[in-house]
Amino acid sequence: DVDAFAKRVTQAGGKIFRPPSDIPQVGRFAVVADPQGAAFVLFKGSADMPPRENTTEKSGHFGWHELMAADMESAFAFYASLFGWGKTTALDMGPMGIYQLFSANGVEIGGMMTKPPSAPVPFWTFYVQVDSVKQAVEKIAAAGGKVINGPMEVPGGQWIVQGLDPQGAMFALVSPVA
Repeated sequence: DVDAFAKRVTQAGGKIFRPPSDIPQVGRFAVVADPQGAAFVLFKGSADMPPRENTTEKSGHFGWHELMAADMESAFAFYASLFGWGKTTALDMGPMGIYQLFSANGVEIGGMMTKPPSAPVPFWTFYVQVDSVKQAVEKIAAAGGKVINGPMEVPGGQWIVQGLDPQGAMFALVSPVA
């Protein structure tokens, strides 16, 4: 229920950027932000949409969700109360702080940490699953994009790369192999 969740967001100190609205034959959505300012979208598909399968490991689909928060602990409390997320592994990243992995319905779906001082605002990054980060790096360059971090292996054995598209928008990729 997008309307109910939008109300819960504001009750928990978040903001509404676009109130709940319908997309005919697609669903209902609202653009919101957590109390620290990280934007995200609430969405519920219409009855006409087929049920969504778990696609976190399928190429071309979101495979990881990452939040750089102003304060990780209070951000986690907000999302846990809203969506029922649970903490899983906490990774000590040394001077960068703790990278807290989280799950939904028992499936690990992302991580969050307190952002470094160089990051101007809290933000979400969504990692698109690809078959090979190495091949993706070649495609990024060929398409006029730029790699800004990686490729690098992360705990758990996956590989990531972060980049900028030709217009300067940041994106990230994840794969099971380099």
